[in-house]
Amino acid sequence: MLLRVRAAVARLGAGGQPPAEPRGGDGGSAAGTSFCRPAFLQLTPEELRRADDHAGRAVQSPRDGRRRLPWSTGYAEVINAGKSQHNEDQACCEVVFVERRPSPRGRLPSREDGGELDGGRKGFYFHYWALFDGHAGSGAAVMASKRLHLHICEQLRDLVDILQDPSPPPICLPQDARASPVEPSRVPLAEDDGEVPNDAVPRFHLEKAVSHESLVIGAIENAFKHMAFLRPELLGKEFTHLEFPRRIQPKELGKKMLYRDQNMNGWAYKKIEEDDLKFPLIYGEGKKARVMATIGVTRGLGDHDLKVFSSNIHIKPFLSCFPEVRVYDLTQYEHCPDDVLVLGTDGLWDVTNDKEVADVVMEVLTSYEPNDPCRYTMVAQELVVRSRGMLKERGWRLANDKLGSGDDISVFVIPLGGPGNYT
Repeated sequence: MLLRVRAAVARLGAGGQPPAEPRGGDGGSAAGTSFCRPAFLQLTPEELRRADDHAGRAVQSPRDGRRRLPWSTGYAEVINAGKSQHNEDQACCEVVFVERRPSPRGRLPSREDGGELDGGRKGFYFHYWALFDGHAGSGAAVMASKRLHLHICEQLRDLVDILQDPSPPPICLPQDARASPVEPSRVPLAEDDGEVPNDAVPRFHLEKAVSHESLVIGAIENAFKHMAFLRPELLGKEFTHLEFPRRIQPKELGKKMLYRDQNMNGWAYKKIEEDDLKFPLIYGEGKKARVMATIGVTRGLGDHDLKVFSSNIHIKPFLSCFPEVRVYDLTQYEHCPDDVLVLGTDGLWDVTNDKEVADVVMEVLTSYEPNDPCRYTMVAQELVVRSRGMLKERGWRLANDKLGSGDDISVFVIPLGGPGNYT
């Protein structure tokens, strides 16, 4: 089966003082999807030409003296060895303010309304890091890097009051009301039964418990959904949705062979029929697996016009726009300056495993003082350099002489301890 997209979501925090620079570069701009590099790199035209050189493959990072990334985050990238004209990876690092949506029917905020930030506006900030790996062009990756965090922000606007209220989220909101906590005594009577809805006391024994965390996850999932556009299509007469251990030969019609479908983890036997001779929907195994022998991923944005070779069958209906969301609660642990989250594109992970990444992190961090803000950038650069390798007669090679990554490589190194000076 295809490898699943790596996803990690940092906790969204509320309150605190607003950052000095809540927006980074032109990250909030939606204009155009022409080729560019992340705005926070602040590359000059000469530096941009150097970053686009496939022969030298110079590592790019935010320079000293320029605006530092939030939490002293480290970042480094390098272009591919020539498989595409430009670097198709895109990165985004933002501090986004989620402002509460205006009150319905002109209701003014009460004196009890808390969490006012940024000139009296009520809301909270969240930190956002993202990497997007484009294929067959960078258009979708550029657009996602400029728009996805804005869609997440829009999804969270209705949840400002709920996320800042320690009580459980209400199961049902009053009609025409913004998603905010409402005192039960002030809720209008329901038209059907005249009862006063009160979420503080469950009226049904089978009510599902909903956490604030799950609301944030839902907001992220909906943001991805709004970035995509699905068009249902049929498999046509070319493919079968069933999976077999190998291609079936016509002479095997009528025999029983192992198979499984999309709902099965195990295998079973079935009698081979004429339709089973069609080309499998998923062909290949591991990193060589392809959907309809065309594309190597099943989750992503874009690819609206991609078709199976020599056919009129669209690929898009078989791709998912929904992310796999995993949550790591920063408040559950006490973090030291050496605790980091490494976020990288497949240019890193294709040639460097988790243990090797951890070894590089510890090796580099121990060479710098804990309060040195450059230490995380140096880790990112070292990870990129070791995954790229050195150019030799037989191409880019790792230290063990194995083939280095010829793909675009992008890496964030995010300190889990957050901002502040360490000693």
